[in-house]
Amino acid sequence: MLSVDLIRERALELGFDLIGFAPAGETAQAQRFVDWLAAGHHGEMGYLARADAVQKRLDPSRFLTGVRTVIMVGVSYETLAVPTDVLHDPARGRIARYAWGADYHDVLTPVLRQFGEWVARESRAYVDTGPVLERAWAERCGLGFIGKNTCLINRERGSHLFLGAVLVANEIYDLRLTIDHSEQSSIVSRKSSIGCGACTRCLTACPTDAFPAPGVLDARRCISYLTIELKGSIPESLRPLMGNWIFGCDVCQDVCPYVRRFSRPTPSALGRSFYPLNVERAAPRLIEMLEMDDAMFNATFKGSPVKRAKRRGLVRNACVAAGNWGNAVVVPALRRLLDDQEPLVREHAAWAIRKMS
Repeated sequence: MLSVDLIRERALELGFDLIGFAPAGETAQAQRFVDWLAAGHHGEMGYLARADAVQKRLDPSRFLTGVRTVIMVGVSYETLAVPTDVLHDPARGRIARYAWGADYHDVLTPVLRQFGEWVARESRAYVDTGPVLERAWAERCGLGFIGKNTCLINRERGSHLFLGAVLVANEIYDLRLTIDHSEQSSIVSRKSSIGCGACTRCLTACPTDAFPAPGVLDARRCISYLTIELKGSIPESLRPLMGNWIFGCDVCQDVCPYVRRFSRPTPSALGRSFYPLNVERAAPRLIEMLEMDDAMFNATFKGSPVKRAKRRGLVRNACVAAGNWGNAVVVPALRRLLDDQEPLVREHAAWAIRKMS
């Protein structure tokens, strides 16, 4: 019979830093998710609002019949530090910390599936790819609390965490997990339930004012959404507020006291997969990004989450960052982009030139 201690031990052996358990059922904070969609805060992420996907996110039993237990794991992507002056150098484009190393989908998914199959043959494992509200389940499993910046915050590790979910239908194969659901067993201490208190640093620090209320993120104003999820033109009113971010944003986490005090690299080899290969993967030079063709893009960001933006998206973002930098040294590269094959790139290059004129 598998015990909590045995499952926990296996998770640690595989390189996960956190693990917790909760009985399956209706997803916590389900109504908040529905309200968030109704307000249009998801922007152009239509896949989140599909009726079938919404129902699955609200109730895991809709995509795994007989699910009895939800197991959540977390691994820190806190990395070896990149100098602050490099990250804030306006001549460089800044990339969110989670994307400095290997793509977390590629690294974590096979390990999590292996773990899930070890727990039970009838299981489903997801790393940000399935209809699971990971943060809500992680909170229920005792891995931390959802902060005012909507991130899952662990009291002893901060919020630089990748989350994975394993759904187990233990009634099918008579898998008897000795879980005390009333305690929501977890590696972390019960102190993880402490919340944000009166702190509002994340809300006031957001460059684009993307939080209409504590715990509510309007993705349409979020730099991460604008640089990754948004496939078209970035609203002109928001471009000057984006600074040198070209893929994602870390501002609301960088100012969080839990991150500043407790975030630390994981000792596991799994976590070290997310260390930057070099500084150029954390903050590439803008002029090089503006001169990047498809071949250079594919070679530079092979195996990186940045591939998701595609060359057209990343160069679009680099044009905005170049315009915000305002240094004439990038004008020749921007002028060449006025003839780019991508209309989206041409538009943003023209905007950057106008901003500097």
